[in-house]
Amino acid sequence: MRAVGYRTTGDAEVLEDVELPDPTPTGRDLLVEVQAISVNPVDTKVRRRQGPDEGSEVKVLGYDVAGTVREVGDEVTAFSPGDEVWYAGAIVRPGANSELHLVDERIVSRRPSSLDVAQAAAMPLTAITAWELLFDRLGVERGGGEGRTLLVVGAAGGVGSVLVQLAATQTRLRVVGTASRPETQEWVRSLGAHDVVDHSRPLAEELRAIGVEGVELVAALTHTDQHYEQLVEALAPQGRIGVIDDPVGGLDATPLKSKSGSLVWELMFTRSTFGTPDLAEQGALLAEVARLVDEGVLRTTTEVDPKPITAAHLREAHEFVESGRAVGKVVLAGWPA
Repeated sequence: MRAVGYRTTGDAEVLEDVELPDPTPTGRDLLVEVQAISVNPVDTKVRRRQGPDEGSEVKVLGYDVAGTVREVGDEVTAFSPGDEVWYAGAIVRPGANSELHLVDERIVSRRPSSLDVAQAAAMPLTAITAWELLFDRLGVERGGGEGRTLLVVGAAGGVGSVLVQLAATQTRLRVVGTASRPETQEWVRSLGAHDVVDHSRPLAEELRAIGVEGVELVAALTHTDQHYEQLVEALAPQGRIGVIDDPVGGLDATPLKSKSGSLVWELMFTRSTFGTPDLAEQGALLAEVARLVDEGVLRTTTEVDPKPITAAHLREAHEFVESGRAVGKVVLAGWPA
């Protein structure tokens, strides 16, 4: 099968077109024909930090997938060949930048019928991250949150684009997104944010200007190390800060003590990495997201026409994601003839 991988860590230029053996499904695995993928910041971080696994010459990245089941393992119960699916994979297994990919059925669902493969591939990883952060880590109940404010830092990015929609449609929170450019501010408003503030300015002042003295919940999605002091200042007593990025030098929770504040982490790969008892929750939440998409409640977050899946196009995509200029998600779809 065709794939895109790398033999040594480095810049995006290390990505190359390769040929690999076709995988075979066993147990609870599905063998999926990959039709579309998207590029996330995690792809670029792994490319820079982790080389091929022991015994392998090539490492393949890629986690978001929209595709069709070709074969199933002997313990699979929920899927059959021909099912159209979407998922975000597992970071401890080979990635999905390949024509065929193995994935545990428990983290998969049928994809929305209202989206094409490129539109669908934009959503799984960010939808899982946003869902788990909002409902599991920050502890908001669906339909709840009235009287509280959620601040989404980096609301125009991939996770932010889904999180704003989820919070605006599935809770009663006041949703305040941050964005620094006119086009990203308009994007965040279009997704349902009640207010948008500029994270390039002091956040506490920006919030006071819209009548918010303190936020009960913070979703820190990007550059948390740069904003952390301001987030602590803006946090209401007994509030929670949820983090998904990799702050340089880590974070010190001590400044939160006077406010009895909580610092929580979200990594959507935790369940699949440790094989947690609730692993199937990821498949279930993806099925719920698919339902919300088909009902018109949520929308895809890709704004770019997709190019075919090749090393050259993936190099471009990685560089674009690393530039910090991306709005929504970057997607590649189809394989060259």
